[in-house]
Amino acid sequence: MIAGKIATFTILIAMLIFSGCKSGGQNGEETIPADLVNNPNSASGEADKSALPIIQFEEMEHDFGRIIEGETVSYSFNFKNSGKSDLIIADVSTSCGCAVPSYSKTPIRPGESGNIKVSFNSNGKRGYQSKNILVAANTQPNTTLIRIKAQVVNPGTEK
Repeated sequence: MIAGKIATFTILIAMLIFSGCKSGGQNGEETIPADLVNNPNSASGEADKSALPIIQFEEMEHDFGRIIEGETVSYSFNFKNSGKSDLIIADVSTSCGCAVPSYSKTPIRPGESGNIKVSFNSNGKRGYQSKNILVAANTQPNTTLIRIKAQVVNPGTEK
């Protein structure tokens, strides 16, 4: 009786182990062979920095100056990949939902340029506003901080 339970349990465990092993990615996705992906950056931080992409912004901060409350303004932060491998922007996040970024999801080759457009909605905002935009990419360091700022004034007090 006990031998039968052990045999059944062993078969069940073996089935679970072997059913979890399948070729391809999760959910039937194809996987990319590791030798096709050239990422000179490593988790240990021991990267060959001479081979990394370098994101070089024309300016790190933009001041919209005085704007009327409720106005939406936009600015494009231009940058260049001055490194030696493709620049991949993984994410762009902001410190407030009132600042919305948009950026290219395609790799930027060495020597090529790109931009990150940030739209700021001043509705419900008053006074001095400063919003951080964090750019995560395959660079070293892997994050770059850019910033927008504005002086938001009440529509009734602006002349």
